[in-house]
Amino acid sequence: MTSTIRSQQEVGMSTRSLTEAPPLEQAPRPAEAVRPAVQVDGVSQLFQRGGPPVLQGVDLTVAPGEFVCLLGASGCGKSTLLNLIAGLVQPTAGHIEVTARRPALMFQEPALLPWLTAAGNVELALRARGVGRGERRQEALRLLHLVNLDGHGGKRVHELSGGMRQRVALARALAQDSSVLLMDEPFAALDAITRDVLHQELTRVWGEQGLSIVFVTHNVREAVQLGQRVVLMGSRPGRIVREWQIDISHPRTIESPAVGALAAEITSELHQEISRHGH
Repeated sequence: MTSTIRSQQEVGMSTRSLTEAPPLEQAPRPAEAVRPAVQVDGVSQLFQRGGPPVLQGVDLTVAPGEFVCLLGASGCGKSTLLNLIAGLVQPTAGHIEVTARRPALMFQEPALLPWLTAAGNVELALRARGVGRGERRQEALRLLHLVNLDGHGGKRVHELSGGMRQRVALARALAQDSSVLLMDEPFAALDAITRDVLHQELTRVWGEQGLSIVFVTHNVREAVQLGQRVVLMGSRPGRIVREWQIDISHPRTIESPAVGALAAEITSELHQEISRHGH
């Protein structure tokens, strides 16, 4: 079954003349429920005919504006699930619906074009979106400002630090103007201090832009610091085994006792899951 990506519908409101009284037996119609930003129903994935499934029976709902972190051992299918949500791969079975026109993607490697400037890399995404030449430069600079890269738009990739490159990659993802952002271990290659700064920046951008984010990571503390919900995936086949709602108020730090306590609980569950499947 193929995945579908549909535009979010607006809720209509019926009108009635002020002079016309409603029938007494007619109950008011309930408001239409808010549709999820991402809905994954019974998704399974095979890459080889007759081989073991990579994913099996995965159900996941991401609400509009929700920040969800996916955790699990290497090879459990986290990145595969992200690619399915992005529409890069079609599921073998099941159904995926995304309310955004097309989800934006951000990977571990920034994959910037070295012959373009920072602003030029962001403009490339704007051009692909159909933004006119006259508007692209201004919009690229606005997005670089949003990720705290004022004054760096004219620099080329080799002049930027690792953290700066990932900020450009984030600005390029935001240039796709999608309400859904998919992130596959985007900070894994960065040093601890730079990673912590970018955690704060991502949290700020998420709050300001009202994005729905699905964030893949191996770092349990990172997941607890960032997410509103942490989803643990099991292996062989990949499936969801447990979820945690994160009720710790923002701003959060990775050294926070509350973050550490919940991270320890999740880590214990992750270790048990890894032991069960011999990773």
